[in-house]
Order: sequence, then C-alpha cells, then structure tokens
Amino acid sequence: MTPAARLAAAIETLEEVAGRRRPAAQALKDWGTAHRFAGSKDRSAIASLVWDALRAKSSAAWLMGCAPGEETARAVMLGALARARGLDADAIAALCTGERHAPAPLTADERARLAAADLSGAPAHVLGDYPQWLEAQLAEAWGDRAQEEGRALAQRAPVDLRVNLLAGDREKALAALSHLDPQPTRFSPWGLRVAVGPDGRAPALSAEPAYARGLVEVQDEGSQLAALLTGAEPGWQVLDLCAGGGGKTLALAAMMENKGQIYAADKDGRRLMPIFDRLEGAGARNVQVRAPRGAQDVLADLAGRCDLVLVDAPCTGSGTWRRNPDAKWRMRPGALEQRQREQDETLAQAARFVKPGGRLAYVTCSLLKAENEDRVNAFLAAHADFLPLDMAHAARKAGAPDLAAFASPLGPGLRLTPASAGTDGFYVALLTRA
Repeated sequence: MTPAARLAAAIETLEEVAGRRRPAAQALKDWGTAHRFAGSKDRSAIASLVWDALRAKSSAAWLMGCAPGEETARAVMLGALARARGLDADAIAALCTGERHAPAPLTADERARLAAADLSGAPAHVLGDYPQWLEAQLAEAWGDRAQEEGRALAQRAPVDLRVNLLAGDREKALAALSHLDPQPTRFSPWGLRVAVGPDGRAPALSAEPAYARGLVEVQDEGSQLAALLTGAEPGWQVLDLCAGGGGKTLALAAMMENKGQIYAADKDGRRLMPIFDRLEGAGARNVQVRAPRGAQDVLADLAGRCDLVLVDAPCTGSGTWRRNPDAKWRMRPGALEQRQREQDETLAQAARFVKPGGRLAYVTCSLLKAENEDRVNAFLAAHADFLPLDMAHAARKAGAPDLAAFASPLGPGLRLTPASAGTDGFYVALLTRA
C-alpha cells in the first residue's frame, strides 16, 4: 500500500471508532481481517496513524476548526498529521490527491488551517488533549501543570522491559537485546527501555529469544517501581488481591527470590488465565493462584496472616493514555464514580488479610486525586488501626532514593507521570497495620 492509501485506511478506521464507539484495537483488527491484501507493515502503519490521531484528537480537531462534538475522522486525522507528526500543509496535500485510493484533495479551508497550525485561544483541555469534563479533576491534581501533564500523556510511549532476576541480570539482558539498543531505565534497577521507531512501530519482541525464554517481560517502568516500593522480602507471605495477568506478581516473585509465598487472586477468574503460562515461563515457583469458586471464600485461610497485601486497584486508567489513547475519549463520569466505589470496597476487603505490623500497598494507574489520595484518606478515616507510611523513607529503603521527589503533595502516597518521571501515570501508597 502507498502512504496515501494507508492514510485513507486510517481515516476509514477512525470513522468506525468514532461512529460506533468501538475500541480502536478491535476496529483495527476488523479492518485487517476485511483487507487481507494489506501486509503486516501496512497494518502497523495504519494503526500508528490511528493511535497518533487519538492521542491528539482534541487539539487536531481544534486546529481544523471543528466545533466541539462535530469532529470528523478526516479533520482529526489531518490535524494529527500536523500536531503529532509535524507535517506541513504541502506534505499533507501530497498525500491527499484523490488518486489511487488516496484521500480527497485538501479544500482551501483545510490547507489554510494546516498552514497556520494555530491553537491560539484554545482552552486548557484542547492544549492538553484530554476530555473537557475531566478539566476540574486534572486541575485539582496538577494545578497549572495540567496542560503539561496532558501533553505528555498524548505522546507515544516507549517499550519498557523488566529483567526477570530469576533468569538473569540486567547486563545479560542488555547483551541479549543489544541489537535493539536498549537503555537502562532511569529509576528501576530491573528496567530496560527500547525506543519506538519514527513510524511508532515497536520491536517484534515475540521473535526475541530473551523474551521467549523469560529473561525479560514487558512492563512499564512505573509498574516496576510500584512493585519495588512495596518492599517485599524473601520469606514473606504476600497476597496480590487484584493480580490480573500477573505482571506485578512476577515482579514480586523475583524480588522475593522464589522464597516465601505469593497468593495471586482476582475476583474475575478470566483475568487470571494468562498468569499460568507466565509463571512457568518466568520460573516463578513461590506463587499460588487462588481463582474464584462461586460463593466459596478461597482466601479465608489468609485472614490476618499477610506481611503484604497488594491492591492493584481497578481504576479509570488515565495514567496509561499514552498506550490506550482511545480510552480517554470513551471514558464517562459514571465510570469514575463506579471505580471509586470498587476501590473503597477492595481496600476494605484487603484490610482483612493484613497481619499486625504488615503493610497494605494501594496502587492505581490513575492521575486523579479522586481515585488516589481521596480513597486512601477515606480508608484511613474508616480504619483507625492503619497508618500511612512515609513514601520518601520507603523509596530510600527500596534502594531508589530519587523517588522521594515524587511524594504526593496532596496526601499520602507517591505520584509518577510521563511529564515528571518518564513513566506511565502511577500512584502508590503504603499503609501499615498497627
């Protein structure tokens, strides 16, 4: 496919995403199924165009003169070529000739707007590329830095890998993946970072022996740091209450050197299914998976026994907008309210398993105070036997003293963001039972 034909396909897919409110990944998959002539490079290039457009949707639409709620897929895509890819009006016009599956030629108005690339007078949510209804929430969390944080979340994310210390060390992984030019992560002692290409394509890790043999796992540096900050030690009894696919479970198993016991649980048994193959591939032998069994209390024997209970809480996922840009536009206020209820319920459940002197780690991939500090403060108000731990001290004890700079000014916990730390957005709070 020509670059112009790829652009036309991306506009078609974006129309499907917007018109039917479908997840972009599903729309892209369906497009590939219906157009089997497209090769893997074509599909990857089309996906990259769609993701870039969704990251910059608000500012791209404003640049093209679209009224709120009246954005078209073509306008968003053309604006994104200027905003996200830095193409000028002539370069974009060269792709829009109307010939051989190319998009229709630019109108005089489209060319003028692309030539001006003017965002003067745009409101904060446009400049930050986040939903207007979240403006107050983000301002509460970040003040006058909300636009900066939003723009950082609208950029492409690198590929972060966690070295599995049960299979080798970071030097071994650096050597095995040297052809990808990996760099040690800024904060995580286990992390490697691989840059994506100019077209947004990530390396094909499934073809890498180091990945296939379990030496490295895909995991954002922020998620690695969340595990590191828990302070889990060999010999501990640990409950990962919302384990899902097991990313943090695997990190904890390596921290604990396969000593002690980790119980991986999740209220949705389907989310746990990938963990079995991942545990085997990583060589993690100190993990028991406790899948739900109807009304049976599969965790009853752990009440009051755990040195650490990790709550990787269900949340809106605003901290992962770099990787899931369509999620920010599909998110609705009702979803935030529902997540807050679930977070309160999960924290209350977790308290049952923490032994005296043990700790509870509350983690979200959210930027919103309503899901982070507010939830921890509500929990503490209802549980007088729990106290917050100082996160600067926890960072130093974990061997990552630089993380002390990210202690939250809004209450208990620590905040990581793309703008401040170069990670996905994460919140981590540690509480101890008196």
